[in-house]
Amino acid sequence: MKYQFFKVTISSPYQVQEELNQFCTSHKIAAVEKQFVANGEMSFWAFCITYIESGVKQVKIKSKMDYKEVLNGHDFAIYTKLRALRKQLAQQEGIPVYALFTNEQLATLVSKKVITSAAMNAIEGIGKSRMEKYADVFLPLLQKEFKETSKNDET
Repeated sequence: MKYQFFKVTISSPYQVQEELNQFCTSHKIAAVEKQFVANGEMSFWAFCITYIESGVKQVKIKSKMDYKEVLNGHDFAIYTKLRALRKQLAQQEGIPVYALFTNEQLATLVSKKVITSAAMNAIEGIGKSRMEKYADVFLPLLQKEFKETSKNDET
């Protein structure tokens, strides 16, 4: 096993954060240890990544998708509301937005018109932990939006 260390400063995290994400997606990670070092404006996150040298994972990089082109106007509006909710929750929890749901998962929630826990849980990458933390927040919004859609369709 090998180790890689990263220091992500609070004042400008973006470059190192991207390096850390790339490293993690391109290596077989055995363990991650993180520590927040509070030092005012010089505060930072320290990461120690333990990884297995052989067997580097081959990661297929997905091209960015423009969901405005994929979803119809109404569905894109719902997708935008989900993204805003995700951003709000991520800020409250102090985590990156993709740690809640990816853009692809949000688009799938909308395109499949998910309104039940079972349907939400069936989406790839949404497991028990995310269901426990976020289903009660996201499902009511989806149910409200799709209920209004079905009422509008009836008239």
